[in-house]
Amino acid sequence: MIDRATIDRIYAAADIVDVINDYVTLKRKGINYQACCPFHNEKTPSFVVSPAKGVYKCFGCGKGGNAVTFVMEHENVTYPEALKIVAKKYGIEVQEKELTPEEQQRNDNRESMFALNGWVADYFVNILHQDPEGMSVGMPYFRQQRGFSDATIKKFALGFCPSKGDRMSKDALNAGYREEFLTATGLSIKRESDGSLYDRFRERVIFPVHNISGRIVAFGGRTLRTDKSVAKYQNSPESEIYSKKNELYGLFFAKKAIQQQDFAIMVEGYTDVISMHQAGVENVVSSSGTSLTTEQIRLLSRFTRNITVIYDGDSAGIHASERGIDMILAAGMNVRVVSLPAPEDPDSFARAHTAAEVQEYIRANEEDFLSFKAKILLANAGADPIKRSAVISDMVKSIALIPDNIQRTVYIADCARIMNIDENVLVEEVARKRMRASGDADAEEFVRRQQAQRRAEQISSQNAMQTVATQGTVEAGSSMDSLERELSKYLLKFGHCYFEFKEGKKFVKMNVAAEILRDLDVDGIEFETRAYNEILKLYRKLWQESGEGVEIPVNHFTSHSDPEVCNVAVDLLMSDDNYVPSEIWNKKDVHVESDEEILAVGVPKAIMLYKSKIIERVTGELNSQLAAPDLSEEAMADITRRISILNNAKVEISKKLQRSIL
Repeated sequence: MIDRATIDRIYAAADIVDVINDYVTLKRKGINYQACCPFHNEKTPSFVVSPAKGVYKCFGCGKGGNAVTFVMEHENVTYPEALKIVAKKYGIEVQEKELTPEEQQRNDNRESMFALNGWVADYFVNILHQDPEGMSVGMPYFRQQRGFSDATIKKFALGFCPSKGDRMSKDALNAGYREEFLTATGLSIKRESDGSLYDRFRERVIFPVHNISGRIVAFGGRTLRTDKSVAKYQNSPESEIYSKKNELYGLFFAKKAIQQQDFAIMVEGYTDVISMHQAGVENVVSSSGTSLTTEQIRLLSRFTRNITVIYDGDSAGIHASERGIDMILAAGMNVRVVSLPAPEDPDSFARAHTAAEVQEYIRANEEDFLSFKAKILLANAGADPIKRSAVISDMVKSIALIPDNIQRTVYIADCARIMNIDENVLVEEVARKRMRASGDADAEEFVRRQQAQRRAEQISSQNAMQTVATQGTVEAGSSMDSLERELSKYLLKFGHCYFEFKEGKKFVKMNVAAEILRDLDVDGIEFETRAYNEILKLYRKLWQESGEGVEIPVNHFTSHSDPEVCNVAVDLLMSDDNYVPSEIWNKKDVHVESDEEILAVGVPKAIMLYKSKIIERVTGELNSQLAAPDLSEEAMADITRRISILNNAKVEISKKLQRSIL
């Protein structure tokens, strides 16, 4: 048997869309997902998955359930087996065994604690609404001071704990609840002097904390006294049913709106959440005044990948937001930041504005984390170079946390622009921080090699463009190997570059790699020399992944597992790099061709010469076949037709070479 706590962890971790996607391809439709039902044959999708509710339902065959029951049905396994399958997916250890009497008692105790919390929540509500003290002290705070409506007070089950120190504890004992559960939940505290109980939340307004399924796991209490010696907030301690790092205040009420709008708003406290909800902005949660945790972020990621943090304008609020932002980034989430005008906080701002005004302010003022950090940190740094260096280091630290390579690259470019610093420097710093975080002892040496390689590439890039026009260019008599070498060199050195090519009366802008790969792929051409063909295949793969105009890092080729490919790549990259164009040409008014002019000639010429060479080879093979003594008339006609087509293609290539290049 699997104990109740483990089962709860499995259900808390299980994302129903994530689980079912392992078996069925789901497509988003509104706030839900759809697919053809895996349990019966159908052409029109009637299988619906609701992430907000954590359930699935087929309106064709009628089957429905949660993530675990889906695995049971699909895999045809028992409930414990399905639990273990889901647990394995999320890395949850399951030790299945027969529960001992103590373990069974623990499960029973958890249910008793939940039952007690439910009773106490109702008790606090009744005190607020029906007891003279609750009505005269607690209710004015909620209604007048906070501006909460009766509907809002009811929705969040807000309450009041009487000022008499042991009233709640005694009433709970009289209702049949045991002392051990009152102390285990932290609702009551036992005096060391005589062992009597007193109420933790006495004389406080109460904010119940619901877990994701709506069960009350804890309470928060706010004092209404102005005595500075009394803590403003008192919260339930950790217990068998409550771990503050695993709960987000308001998520139970917000999860549907978060799913619908595909982003969550993160605020600081209980009243921030409630006021935003009352204003009509319901996709709001809070970490309940504690530091944001990875578990809370993971819980939120079940509903959205997008988080907007609204922070209080004071120093503590800013620093708390910075820590939370870094954690959100590390979890692979998208984060934006909204700063409220001083001295507002989300609670006061929501009370002073309508839902439309709040939503419009968020849309108009949210900014990505990088701009936010730069603005905050640079305001303190001024023109001090040491402080500006520290700002850059802080921003790099955040960027290095982002797991997605493309997103990280975009932010590096933005940071380089904002801080007016060489992008390559930031690339190296981010790489260094990521490798240090991964525990790679050779990180420094790796980055040092990358720096040396990048400097060599920069020198190569500057010199090689002019070199193409004067050295090593291919001609009509060049061999297949020379042409393949030339095309490989164009890819490695200039694949990301563009040039203008005359097409009729118009000039068309073309990308070097796109032009080479397109011309080769249309005829299904592969290079004959093995090393060049390996470079071609790898470049094609990386180019398809990164996109046109993106420079492919040469280390993919210079660090290739095949020594021959590695050596050829290094040779191509370093070839002709000793040539340095003389400044004398410019002084003597001698035109030196630009990069685009060089590529506009070289790339099309190399492609056409290579295709011409292939045509010559294939034509020769076909002519050899014509000499066969037993060749049928039908075969001869077919070969002759193919030779004619190839000859026509060669003529067209010759015309293009004459017209466009020579």
